[in-house]
Amino acid sequence: MKALSKKTLITVSGPTAIGKTKFSINLSRVLNCNIISCDSRQFYKELSIGTAVPSIKELKTVKHHCIQHKSILDTYTIKDFQKEALTIIKNEFKIHDYVIMVGGSGLYMDSVINGLDDLPNINNQVRKNLNLKFEEFGIEYLQKKLKKLDPVYYNNVDKQNPRRLIRALEICISSNRPYSSFIGKQKTTHEFNLFHIGMKTNRELLYNKINSRVDKMIDIGLLEEVKNLINYKKLNALNTLGYKELFLFLEGKTTLKESIEEIKKNSRRFAKRQITWLKRKKDIVWINNDVNPEEIKRNYFDFK
Repeated sequence: MKALSKKTLITVSGPTAIGKTKFSINLSRVLNCNIISCDSRQFYKELSIGTAVPSIKELKTVKHHCIQHKSILDTYTIKDFQKEALTIIKNEFKIHDYVIMVGGSGLYMDSVINGLDDLPNINNQVRKNLNLKFEEFGIEYLQKKLKKLDPVYYNNVDKQNPRRLIRALEICISSNRPYSSFIGKQKTTHEFNLFHIGMKTNRELLYNKINSRVDKMIDIGLLEEVKNLINYKKLNALNTLGYKELFLFLEGKTTLKESIEEIKKNSRRFAKRQITWLKRKKDIVWINNDVNPEEIKRNYFDFK
């Protein structure tokens, strides 16, 4: 691949626990640039252990944007992130040739790369009703409803993510049109280059890394972190891996061992969905998770 000569946004994607944080920090040091997090749970200052926020040492090593800069009580949408990230990128390019955007939240990354589709306004009562149905009948209700109203999107969506199911359903019901008829229309052009890195490793190693990371999170105090947040468990920000499973334990619905095993299982499933999402993209440069960032610099960013 020809070396890139303009200002370049480098995106680093990959399944959870593969080592995106460490690699991105090392690459940023090699390229002398800063990092934007597009992990939608690392935005919140109340969430640290369960979201694998970079350590204090790592945060001091290189400047990170969009890390723990919001509260779970704040309203911070994907559109808010897109606007903020594009402003950061513009400002960073006044100083540096590169910016790295890293995270496992594909939709947030895509909002910056591809833009956001022009979606219709939502009837607030529709959203309220769907949330009530979800509380009463569970995620199966949302899945069946979406399969009926938009089978195309149903076949692609993460069916275990109630927020995405509700988002699609509220569009379907409010507009009387399938959600899939609105998405994928936006085409965005940028004044900078895009270079997409996808991290990979063999599945057995990845699953072992996931299991080990969950054990470490428990050892360093994830349960205590979750205890301090139980009064906010109905917030969307808390409907996330590592928190929702431990809420069930604190409510006496599971044992601690069962909750920990559920976190591991759900994390492995999440990683599998992330891999499937990334494999659909055609412009990713795939690298092994143990690659030396100096090699990436030599192959793609050196001009001598």
